[in-house]
Amino acid sequence: MTEAPPTDALLEGREPLEIPPGIEGVDLAEHFSRLLLRASLLDGKMKRAEREAREEQRELLGVLVEVDDALAALSLDRELVALGRGDGIEATRRRLLGRLAKAEVRPMRLEGMAADPRVTEIVGSEVRPGVAPETVVRTVVTGFFWKDEVLRRAQVVVAAPEAGVEAEVEAEVEAEVEVEVVPVVEPEPEHVAEAEPVVELELEPVAEAEPEAAPEQPAAPARPKRAQPRARSRAERKHKK
Repeated sequence: MTEAPPTDALLEGREPLEIPPGIEGVDLAEHFSRLLLRASLLDGKMKRAEREAREEQRELLGVLVEVDDALAALSLDRELVALGRGDGIEATRRRLLGRLAKAEVRPMRLEGMAADPRVTEIVGSEVRPGVAPETVVRTVVTGFFWKDEVLRRAQVVVAAPEAGVEAEVEAEVEAEVEVEVVPVVEPEPEHVAEAEPVVELELEPVAEAEPEAAPEQPAAPARPKRAQPRARSRAERKHKK
C-alpha cells in the first residue's frame, strides 16, 4: 500500500485562507438554514418565470399559426394568383413554417386516421364507400403540435356510414339504450275496517236519593210529677190556729 502524502506536502506552496474577523461567534446552523430558505424561494421564482415564459411563447406561436392560415387563404385567391403573386405568398408561407419547425411546431397529418377528440374537432361528415366511419377524409383547418402537446386542434371532415350501415348502427344503438319500461302499479288502498255502529244506550233517569233521616234521639226520661199541695180545708186551718 502506498502511504498517503503528508498534509504539509499538499499544502506546500498554498496560502491559507484568511478568516474574516468576527466569524468565531457566527451560528453556522442558522446561516445554513437561511441559505436553504433563500434557495427554495429562488427556485420557486425561477419555475414561475419559466411557466410565464412558456405561456407567452405558446401565445406567440398561436399567432404565427393564424398568420399561416391567412397566407394559405391568400394563396387560393384567384385574383392574386392571376397577378402572379401566388408564388411570393407560398414562399413566405414556407419560410414561416420553417421558423415554426425550429420552434418544434409541426402541422398535423390526419387524413386516413381515426378521428381523435384530443387532436381533432369534427365539423362535418361525408359518405365514402369502403371507408370506415369516423375516419378523417379531409382537413378544413390544419392542426399543429408543439413539442409534446397540442398547440391547436384540427377541424376535420370524417367518413359517415353508408345508408344501410347507418340504419343498422342506429338500430343497435337504440337496442342498447332502450330501457324496459315497467308499468307502475299503484298500490291498492289499505282496507280500512268499517267502524262498528255505535249503540246508543237509553239511560234511565236516576232517582235522586232522598236525604237519610237523622237518627232518632232517645226520648228524655219523664220527670216524676211533683204532687200538688193539697188544699187544706177550712176546718184544718182553724184547728192549726
